[in-house]
Amino acid sequence: MKLDRTRKGDGPIVSGLSASGFRVDDGIYPALLLTPKRADGWSPPAFETLDVAALTDILDIEPGPEFLLLGTGASLRQPARALVRALDARGLGIEAMDSRAAARAWGVLRDEGRWIVGAFYPL
Repeated sequence: MKLDRTRKGDGPIVSGLSASGFRVDDGIYPALLLTPKRADGWSPPAFETLDVAALTDILDIEPGPEFLLLGTGASLRQPARALVRALDARGLGIEAMDSRAAARAWGVLRDEGRWIVGAFYPL
């Protein structure tokens, strides 16, 4: 699926989705970490074991992000309560949705200038 995006802001935008993963610029990533400045491939842990340590590269940006947009894979799953509490202790919220919806939401939120980070599990 191609996401028809007109770029209003800077930074990486997911421009397409396929069985192979997320298309960002010239790369395709099966799983993806995003900041307002960069996109990186990711080897995520099992969803149930996701913790702050697996997200340090995107959570420690300056200035700090408003919240984490979590793409949970092919369907919506709720993150572990321990992760939600750990993010809350850092003053961060988390918004979980299936990874297709997260990819679309990323573009909308970045167009609004929101300073967020994203972690997307494979489709």
